[in-house]
Amino acid sequence: MPTLTPAMQVPLLDLKGQYHALASEIIPVLEEICASQRFILGRYVTEFEVTAAQYCRCAHAVGVSSGTDALLLALMALGIGPGDEVITTPYTFFATAGTIARAGARPIFCDVDPITYNLQPDAVRSFIAQHCDRRGGKLVNRITGGRVRALMPGHLYGQCAEMTPLLELSHEHSLALIEDAAQAIGADDAQGRRAGSMSDVGCLSFFPSKNLGAFGDAGMCTTQDPELAEHMRVLRVHGGKPKYYHAFIGGNFRIDELQAAVLGIKIKYLDGWTAGRQRNADYYASAFVRAGLDAKIVAPSVAAGSRHIWNQYVIRARRRDELKQFLGERGVGCEIYYPVPLHQQQCFAYLQYTEGDFPVAEQAAAQTLALPIFPELEQSQLQYVVDQIAAFEFGASHASAAV
Repeated sequence: MPTLTPAMQVPLLDLKGQYHALASEIIPVLEEICASQRFILGRYVTEFEVTAAQYCRCAHAVGVSSGTDALLLALMALGIGPGDEVITTPYTFFATAGTIARAGARPIFCDVDPITYNLQPDAVRSFIAQHCDRRGGKLVNRITGGRVRALMPGHLYGQCAEMTPLLELSHEHSLALIEDAAQAIGADDAQGRRAGSMSDVGCLSFFPSKNLGAFGDAGMCTTQDPELAEHMRVLRVHGGKPKYYHAFIGGNFRIDELQAAVLGIKIKYLDGWTAGRQRNADYYASAFVRAGLDAKIVAPSVAAGSRHIWNQYVIRARRRDELKQFLGERGVGCEIYYPVPLHQQQCFAYLQYTEGDFPVAEQAAAQTLALPIFPELEQSQLQYVVDQIAAFEFGASHASAAV
């Protein structure tokens, strides 16, 4: 058979256009830093922390080395470790549960909402009611004997979790609350509260593929608590204050000066990029209906009154793996976030979860597929993606571009 030649290429993500538009602004700042040879915790870190805190509607922001380290630092700062348990989602990036385990605590999974794929508050409430007791003022897991210390919901794909009932649960049971906002900088919930501002600590990632991406790894912890912010600043430099005097065991979690400088420039454009992603998401939603695909795939939805920032645009399809291959052959970049729920990962076998424990998360892992959504996409590229999905579902006659 002849090799298929795509009529168009639509990458899942292409950051080159963003860089070229900002290069003349970024390069002189990088050259300035290199000339100064001040690479660690300089003025660009301080300036970016102030700007990011304001953007996230938080009193304090602490720049760190990655989104993963932000989660680990949050757990360390809240004193969560061996003998403790943290309730979280089984359907997210590995770091969410991985950092809990690295802190010496035990991840406890509860199922997710079938529409947003975020941690389901009713599942958390059910777990606490069925499996936990109050002992000496502490919430204890009857099965493991572990102390349930915290909730760690994630704001998956750029949409806030249902935070009001999770906040109520955290207050009712004296649980710390950590937001994994790695994919959600700038997202608001229906009450107008910004991701990262609603908890004890919010954790952001600036991995290059994020809506606000660095030129490498970088992350941030946000908080309203000045004492907690100061504790995290100390912990990110090995727990030393003053230098070489260590009251705590911390880590090397510092954000790089070069990354902070890049992010400080980019954050000025973030709302414009978000608007572009929102336009693209709106186009997909309308185009799927025009193509009759609303009966074939499940498009993502936005909670009323909320601000979705579309880190990913994720559909659900019954023949997901076949669709992914079909699109790839026709030049459309797509990805599966995430093919294996955390409770089924080999490294978490010791938790003794089994298939079927979290059916919504397992269905999402089997059916979800991320499509291109980055703001520089042309409308013709978006329509090409829709046409190729229609061709897969209905036959080649539905594609508007020949291949």
